[in-house]
Amino acid sequence: MPPIVLTAALLLPLALDTLALSAALGVAGLEPRLRLRVSLIFTIFEAGMPILGLLAGQLVGGLIGEWAGYGGIVVLLVAGGLLLRGGDDDDRLRLLAHARGLAIVDLGLGISVDELTVGFSAGLLAVPIALAVIWIAVQAFAATQVGLRFGSMVGEELRERSERAAGVALIAVALVLLALRLLRL
Repeated sequence: MPPIVLTAALLLPLALDTLALSAALGVAGLEPRLRLRVSLIFTIFEAGMPILGLLAGQLVGGLIGEWAGYGGIVVLLVAGGLLLRGGDDDDRLRLLAHARGLAIVDLGLGISVDELTVGFSAGLLAVPIALAVIWIAVQAFAATQVGLRFGSMVGEELRERSERAAGVALIAVALVLLALRLLRL
């Protein structure tokens, strides 16, 4: 699979998840003056965690060799399952919007664990880091802006559907990668 296609397949679900999280803040009525601040915080965590995961995945992938691709597939399945299961991040998100100092770090880490797992999987699958960094940062900022602006209009049901769609997409990518690996394509 070409690196750009693999990168898109792995990282577009992250945009859906970021959109869902930021839409939750929009639904909760985040003040317009906090939108840029929240977008920057989300970009740092929603982009930083996959990059950390990517680096860790590349390190582990180098150690386990040929089995790294299968490890990446398993991690994608887990991340997709976590997104399908969903969670109640709404309280954490509201706190994050107003947090300062180390509280931002704690809350940001709490909402970006799935991004870490996807990044780890991307590292195991040897996604080029430069391409991933650019893609992740742009999609995180754009998805946050869209989610915050339209969150109050779309409502809670659409936000939950977006999160579930991200989970289904990750599982589908994992299954396609498994099929390609088993067929040696």
